[in-house]
Amino acid sequence: MKQLLRSKKNRMIAGVCGGLGRYLDVDPTVVRVIFAVFTILSLGTGIIIYLLLWILIPEEPRQVS
Repeated sequence: MKQLLRSKKNRMIAGVCGGLGRYLDVDPTVVRVIFAVFTILSLGTGIIIYLLLWILIPEEPRQVS
């Protein structure tokens, strides 16, 4: 079962786009570009959504070797 988690490995800021990309089976770069375009077109609403996702989506657990 898929679980939406923020990525620790594929992150630029908080791992939100990396986690969304993995969950949706899409390259995280595509998710980042969509977020950037949405943020520009919505006059900054994308930033608020990103911050909310940062708070609401749990981070993936640490892998113990």
